[in-house]
Amino acid sequence: MAAYHYKAFDDQGAMQKGLLEGDSARQIRQQLRDKRWTPVEVSAVNDRQDKHKNRYKKPSAYELALLTRQLSVLLAAGIPLEETLAAVAKQSPKTHIKSLMLAVRSHVLEGLSLARALQQAASFPPLYIATIAAGEKSGHLDLILNQLADYTENRFALQKKIQGAMVYPIILMVMAAAVIMGLMSFVVPKIVKVFEQSEQALPLITQVVLTLSNIITDWWWLILLVLVAAGFVLYRFAQTQAGKLAIDSLVLKLPILARLSKGLNAARFASTLAILVRSGVPLIEALHIGAAVATNLHIQQTIMTAADRVTEGASLSSQLERASYFPPMMVQMIKSGENSGELENMLSRAANMQEAEATNFISTLLSLLEPLMLVFMGIIVMIIVMAVMLPIVNMNDLAG
Repeated sequence: MAAYHYKAFDDQGAMQKGLLEGDSARQIRQQLRDKRWTPVEVSAVNDRQDKHKNRYKKPSAYELALLTRQLSVLLAAGIPLEETLAAVAKQSPKTHIKSLMLAVRSHVLEGLSLARALQQAASFPPLYIATIAAGEKSGHLDLILNQLADYTENRFALQKKIQGAMVYPIILMVMAAAVIMGLMSFVVPKIVKVFEQSEQALPLITQVVLTLSNIITDWWWLILLVLVAAGFVLYRFAQTQAGKLAIDSLVLKLPILARLSKGLNAARFASTLAILVRSGVPLIEALHIGAAVATNLHIQQTIMTAADRVTEGASLSSQLERASYFPPMMVQMIKSGENSGELENMLSRAANMQEAEATNFISTLLSLLEPLMLVFMGIIVMIIVMAVMLPIVNMNDLAG
C-alpha cells in the first residue's frame, strides 16, 4: 500500500488534512466518504515529494535521534522493515516526520534498499545513509542502527548542552545592553543638563559620555538602521563561497575561536569517522563524508586533500599531522591504530576524548563569560557614574 496526503471537509464543514494508506487514490477517497467527509484533494506522498522537493523539513537532531532509536529497537525485535517504517510513522506526532517515513516506506515497498530509500527522500545526512548502506551490506542492520542511534543521541546531547549553557550569558548580554542604553538615553541627559547651564567647564569624561548620550538619543534610528544593514550585508557575504572562506580563515587566526573551531571540528570528524569505519564503510568514502560534516571550509579542504593522499598510499595520521588542524594526541592515537590494525577502536577513543575536551573547553569559556560580562557592565556603569559625579565634586570644591 502507498501513502496519500488528503484534504477533505468533515461532517461539520471544517477542513481536515492528514495521511492515509491505501492501494489507490480512489480507495482513499472512498475511506473519506465512509467517514462522511467530502474529499477535496488526494495525492500520493511520492508524487507530491517529486513536485515539491523541499516540502518536507529535514528531521531535527532530536527527531533524527528518536527515529534512529525506534528503528533500531523494532528491527532488533525481528519486525520486518516495512512494518517497522509504518510503526515509526504512526508513532510520530509530527506530520512532516510521518510523511517522510511513509515516503521512505513506499520506496522500500517498490523494491529499494533502506539506504536507497533514504537517499530518495533527500532529507537525511550522507553519514546516515552511508552507515545504513554498510549495515545492509553486512547483514547487521539492527546492530549498525543501534550504533547510529548512540551516535545521534550523543551529538544531540552535546548540542543541547551547549545551547543550554548559552542561555544565561545571552540573557545577561541583552540585559546589560538594555541597562546601558537606558542610562545613556534617559538618565544621563537629565542629570548632566543641570551642569550645562553653569559656566563651569565639564570634565573630559563627562563631555564624552554626554556626546555619546546625545548621539544615541538623536540618532538611535540611524544607528539601528546601520546595524541592521551591516548585519544583512555580512549575512549575504557569509552565504557566498568567498565569504565563507574569509570568515573561516579569520576564525582560525583568532586564538580562542581557533581553538574552539579546531576542537569542535576534530570531535565531529573523529566521531563521524569512527561510526563509519566501525560500520564497515571504506576509509576513503568515510573520509569524504567526514570532510562534509566539518563546519570550517579550510579544515574541510584539508580532509579532502588527506583523502586523496590516502588513496595514493599515504597514511591517514601523517596527512592529519601535516594539516596542523588536529590535536597531536588525536593524531598519535590514529597512528597507533593504523600500526596495530585497530583503527576503528582508536578512532572511537579519539572521538570520545575530543568530545570531552571540546565540551570542557566550551564549559570553561561560558563560565568565564558570565563574570566578564558582569565586570564589563560594572565598568560601563562606573564610567557613567563618574561622568555624573565629577562635576558635582568640582562644584563643591569651588564652593569650598
